[in-house]
Amino acid sequence: MMLDGGRVGTTYLLGRKSVELMTHDQLGKVGSDQGFGVGFGVVGVKAPLSELGSPGEYEGGGFFYTAFRIDPKEHMNVIFMAQLHPTGDLTLDRQVNALSYQAIID
Repeated sequence: MMLDGGRVGTTYLLGRKSVELMTHDQLGKVGSDQGFGVGFGVVGVKAPLSELGSPGEYEGGGFFYTAFRIDPKEHMNVIFMAQLHPTGDLTLDRQVNALSYQAIID
């Protein structure tokens, strides 16, 4: 739905402008390196990307080592679920993200 501008099939659940508000940085100068929209962290809008991805992709996560990224430029969702707490120094979510981008074949 988010990749399709708020639409599921032919039905709009969110308006295009609502999706834009949710996925663009709302902090302005308040946040130094990470952008935040209404509901999502926004990557690569205030600082260069630190890993594979696209500027403007948005992300979120959960308590038990779950994460997701939505990349509108690549039209891609990456979902990671591990059900682990505490995570220690694990970087499995970043590895899954990197492997997802490395799998893109143009």
